[in-house]
Amino acid sequence: MKKNMEYTSLEVWIESRKLTNLVYEKTKKYPKEELFGLINQIRRCSVSIPSNIAEGCGRRTANDTIQFLHIAKGSLFELETQIYISLDQHYITELEFNQISNQILVCKKLINGFINYYKKLKDGK
Repeated sequence: MKKNMEYTSLEVWIESRKLTNLVYEKTKKYPKEELFGLINQIRRCSVSIPSNIAEGCGRRTANDTIQFLHIAKGSLFELETQIYISLDQHYITELEFNQISNQILVCKKLINGFINYYKKLKDGK
C-alpha cells in the first residue's frame, strides 16, 4: 500500500462498510426484544470489521496490521454465525440471508487478499 493512501479509499474497507450498512438496514426489523441481544451483537460485530481494518492500516508495522486484519476476519466469521441464527429464528428471509452472506464472502476474499499482501510486504517479496 502506498504510504499516502488513505484506508478510506481501500476496497476492503469500502466493502466492509457496505456490509455494516446492510446489517443495520436488515436488523431494523428484528423483534424489539432482541435490541440488547442479537441486534446489538450483530451491529457491534459488523462495526468491528471496518474499524479493525482502519486501525490496522494506522499501525506502523506489517505484523501489527496483519494482526488487526485477522481480528476483522474473526468478526466476519462471528457475524456469519449470527446471520445463520437470524435465519433460524426467522428474523431475516432467505433472500436477506443471501444478500448478507454474499457481502460477507466479498469481504472475506478482500481481507484474505490484504493479509497476503501484507505478508509479502513483511517478507520483502
